[in-house]
Amino acid sequence: MTATTDTREITYAEAVREALGQAMESDDRVFLFGEDVGTYGGAFGVTGDLVHRFGEDRVRDTPISELGIVGAAVGAALAGMRPIVEIQFSDFTAQAMDQIVNQAAKIHFMLGGAAEVPMVLRAPGGSGTGAAAQHSQSLEAWFAHIPGLKVVMPATVADAKGLLLAAIDDPNPVVVLEHKLLYKQSGPAPQEATRTPLGKAAVRRTGTDLTIVATGVMVSRALEAAEQLAAEGITATVVDPRTLKPLDEQTIVDTVTATGRALLVQEAPRSGGFMSEVSAMLCDSPAFGYLRAPVRRLCGLDVPIPYAPQLERAAVPQVPDIVAEATKLVREW
Repeated sequence: MTATTDTREITYAEAVREALGQAMESDDRVFLFGEDVGTYGGAFGVTGDLVHRFGEDRVRDTPISELGIVGAAVGAALAGMRPIVEIQFSDFTAQAMDQIVNQAAKIHFMLGGAAEVPMVLRAPGGSGTGAAAQHSQSLEAWFAHIPGLKVVMPATVADAKGLLLAAIDDPNPVVVLEHKLLYKQSGPAPQEATRTPLGKAAVRRTGTDLTIVATGVMVSRALEAAEQLAAEGITATVVDPRTLKPLDEQTIVDTVTATGRALLVQEAPRSGGFMSEVSAMLCDSPAFGYLRAPVRRLCGLDVPIPYAPQLERAAVPQVPDIVAEATKLVREW
């Protein structure tokens, strides 16, 4: 991202709200709607005072109907608007998958490029808040599987703003998955409406012994694990893809080629998870010839997320799990 002298510390939620406000200020076609995004300020307080700044015509509360919300967004986008939909929990996109998968993602292709669907769908996902099985899933692999959708997972405050602004600019649908545990995280972000390009990974840390590829909240856990590993004499490169679709394959290939080992970390369950795609990509790439150990995946368990806090933690990778897997990968190979 372009450096700026006007960077300051804000929270992830504030960064999202700031991006929404700047996009709405600069383009009258941009509007926001979803359940409780207006007076209530959003289920997680992200939209805040936007309804007071822009009015109820541009920050609209909707009925409890995800199918209707996304369908209206597709229609508005086709009519020349730039809608931003907030779904209260990413789990609830299950109610709108026909509109997301069969309409938003396909119209541009089915009409030979004659129409565009400049729609952004924002949704909080992931575990860690005690919200249990129907409100805690990590569904990024669903969306990444669909041609026509771009999929974004901001892991830092700056990217929460920059990637969202880039998503709003995009001429076709982008799904932005925001981890609930990150909303209160603070970090630097520019005051300007600086875009983070879609499709460009970030190397968050550089090491020589292994590459850890992580998404969402697992990026900060991977960085914490890398600090602990360094104290044990193991140095790790940490790669944050930022955009799952399109995926910056080259950065991942280059870092794995350099270290010879890959540990792929996701919160989502192992079966059919996005890191399976990253693993297959590495095995199909020139990096395969440089591997000194098998590619390892560290994933959530194949179980619905439990309500009990200790079981919830046990169901998804934590920092000690990353340290243990990385140590095994380096020491045993």
